[in-house]
Amino acid sequence: MTALRSLIYAAIFYPMTLLWCVAGITGSLFSRALTLAVVRSWVEINHWLVTRLLGIRIRVDGEVPAGAHLIAVKHQSMLETLEMVRITNLPVIVIKKELADLPLFGLMTRRYGVIPVERTAGAKALRALVAQGREAVASGRDVIIYPEGTRVRVGETPELRSGFAALYRALGLPVVPVAVDSGVVWGRGLIHRPGEVTLKVGETIPPGLKREELERRVHAAINALELAPKSGA
Repeated sequence: MTALRSLIYAAIFYPMTLLWCVAGITGSLFSRALTLAVVRSWVEINHWLVTRLLGIRIRVDGEVPAGAHLIAVKHQSMLETLEMVRITNLPVIVIKKELADLPLFGLMTRRYGVIPVERTAGAKALRALVAQGREAVASGRDVIIYPEGTRVRVGETPELRSGFAALYRALGLPVVPVAVDSGVVWGRGLIHRPGEVTLKVGETIPPGLKREELERRVHAAINALELAPKSGA
């Protein structure tokens, strides 16, 4: 039954995403608000599919405070990338440049508002990250970053990438860390198991900290959840 539900989810979600990309790109020709509305409806429908079809309960422990923030999120699966858009105010998202360069989907992300980062480009990539981050803050939107730089497996706690500290220093924003444990139900394949996923919003970290202190606090906060497997529903 789990495999069947997962296949039905994929059969709905990916064609839906294609249609929503077309709708969002078309809407952007008239208004940014239309594109944002399309994205909001996309993540809400995905939430319905995840909770009703896949049987995954999503618990948000805490609340992202109002105002502009740099939101640092643990990354274990696609699930939190969509859920974080849903529970925040349509933030600008730092993503891999490869995703922003994909046909259709990449154009849609750029129209929505992302900061594409080429992870192997060194100092040049950092300058672009900072410049686009400042533009995002000027627009009044939060900025979401996955500071480990890539999706990690359950139990992995790699060091944070240097781009995170650079963005923090340049933007001067408080950081909201978010821990997740989505990897226990949402693996790298097509099969997604029922169960409960927690998004734990940590204590807001003030701007102006030294890099070592910042990274220590953020690393601890995004890895705060006990990553024990959960029983299926």
